[in-house]
Amino acid sequence: MTLLIFGGTGTLGRQIVRKALENGFQVRCIVRNKRAANFLKEWGAELVYGDLTLPETLPLSFQGVTAIIDASTTKSEDTSELISVDWYGKLIVIELSKYAQIKRFIFLSILNSEKYPYITLMQMKYRVENLIKSSGVPFTIFKYAGFFQALINQYAIPLLERKPILITVQSPTISYIDTQDAAFFCIKSLSINEAQNKVLATGSSQTWTAEEIISLCEKLSGQKAKTQTISIYLLKVLRQITGFFEWSLKISDRLAFIEVLNNDQNFASSIKYTYDVLDIKPNEILELDLYFREYFEMILNLLENLNAEQLEKTKTSFI
Repeated sequence: MTLLIFGGTGTLGRQIVRKALENGFQVRCIVRNKRAANFLKEWGAELVYGDLTLPETLPLSFQGVTAIIDASTTKSEDTSELISVDWYGKLIVIELSKYAQIKRFIFLSILNSEKYPYITLMQMKYRVENLIKSSGVPFTIFKYAGFFQALINQYAIPLLERKPILITVQSPTISYIDTQDAAFFCIKSLSINEAQNKVLATGSSQTWTAEEIISLCEKLSGQKAKTQTISIYLLKVLRQITGFFEWSLKISDRLAFIEVLNNDQNFASSIKYTYDVLDIKPNEILELDLYFREYFEMILNLLENLNAEQLEKTKTSFI
């Protein structure tokens, strides 16, 4: 089976490529910059030039393809570019998938995207979900609330650097997942008929609040976190104010997304159904506490070694 993967150079995309290759799939990655994606070629993937904003660059990539995994999302803060990639680009991909009679289209979306039409990215994700469902192409849609990797920048690094961590009064419980496990879910679904035409919420079996994550980081690092609390009401007011001005639309979108992840809704959707469909046992999936434990052990050991080297240099400088 040949897989065509969009977004293969991203944090999640590269894990999908690696997992697909490990499971014996032929992998073809559409990339805009082959030099930046050369590591995928070294792993064994085929690189093909393509650009979601240039439809004419895409058709040849679909030849001989059995399934598609779309892990692409523009990182640009330019709304027009986001719409160009995450909407118009996906329209072309879906039409080409229909023409090429793709056997499975896997699309990676965001949990509860349908509830926040005022956030451009969420709106685009939800519209693409609906388009895929009505396309006639067999699909599996995975919806995520967040990845372990993003929590490092959000909690661990500010704590280690003694910088404040932003939290809200109402802290939801969220089921995060490691990108390697997210990739495992995607690849395993390809061989399971029951996963066809399903929308699956995905995460680890344990849920976490912001306070629980901060407490975990404090325990593992031996440091006390500095936190700044902000109310959901203030976030809503700021979003409404900034939304009036064209120059501040980027700020408005950022605030809106923070509001989504920190409102009083429970983002910890039950994923038991997903585990049952994919025949995955909870003990097969990495949990957040172990992930953070491994991270802090690595960082603290590194800092200790660096300090020892610096101490030795200091000693010798006085000889």
